[in-house]
Amino acid sequence: MSLAEEVAEAAAYLRELGVDGIEGLPPQAAETQARERKESASSRPPALSPALTRHANVERPATPPKPSPPTPPQANKADESPSILYQTAMPKKPVRKPSPDPPAPRETLFGDITPKDELSLGQPGETFEDIRADIGECVRCPLHQGRTKIVHTEGDPKARLLFVGEAPGADEDATGRPFVGRAGQLLNKIIEAIGLKREDVLIGNVNRCRPPGNRTPTTEEARTCKPFLLREINIARPDVIVVLGNTAMKNLLDTKEGITRLRGEFQDYKGIKVMPTFHPAYLLRDPSKKREVWDDMKKVRDYLNSTRK
Repeated sequence: MSLAEEVAEAAAYLRELGVDGIEGLPPQAAETQARERKESASSRPPALSPALTRHANVERPATPPKPSPPTPPQANKADESPSILYQTAMPKKPVRKPSPDPPAPRETLFGDITPKDELSLGQPGETFEDIRADIGECVRCPLHQGRTKIVHTEGDPKARLLFVGEAPGADEDATGRPFVGRAGQLLNKIIEAIGLKREDVLIGNVNRCRPPGNRTPTTEEARTCKPFLLREINIARPDVIVVLGNTAMKNLLDTKEGITRLRGEFQDYKGIKVMPTFHPAYLLRDPSKKREVWDDMKKVRDYLNSTRK
């Protein structure tokens, strides 16, 4: 691993712990500086960067083929919608541009929400499909400029358990499905460890478009996309929400506390239990934290079992 990569990984590691800056640098500056060093190093002649040359000559293992997304189950009746939501089953929607005059904040289950436009506001009796139609080929924030696909919430609309992450990564951006990369595969194992399957839960993100270079979404980007997630929560009314990572936790709970302080303890949020825990991507960088996540998930499992109807 090059010095630039080590610095970038260390910055991401500290960000997961709730550290917003390194040695006086503004948020995300350490990661930006690391990327600039990496780009600068790649442009040097081989004689000036022998470490990079040796690194490039190492034979890399072949990348395993990505699994094909499962075929959505068919409805039992012609007038029934599938019980599982899949991005691949959704038709392409028209472009939805933000209104030049955003509406006033509206009182919702989760407090006042200031939406980008009327299409960001929920309606009584709406469905997940209605929300996707309102999102359309969204251009409400700058993240649309670099995305490949919008990554919608996926799973059982009537699930008792919802997982919420920060934003899509490269694999998710390519497939249009949440948590399908290495972190997603680990999340699947976490779900199975508490006796459930991926199709039994809901999985989504605060932001539905991948930020450039997997950077943290800005406050404005998160604020723009968050109303759609809250509308979905209002429809599903899960018994427990597991927020994955520091950024997702802060955006959903509107807290300034870090993940290391709040993880492992249920937060009561508008009548819904919220369990903050570490993001699976963080566990890939620091496997020693798996024990703490397992302790958190056992609390979730026990709560769901104790309140089973």
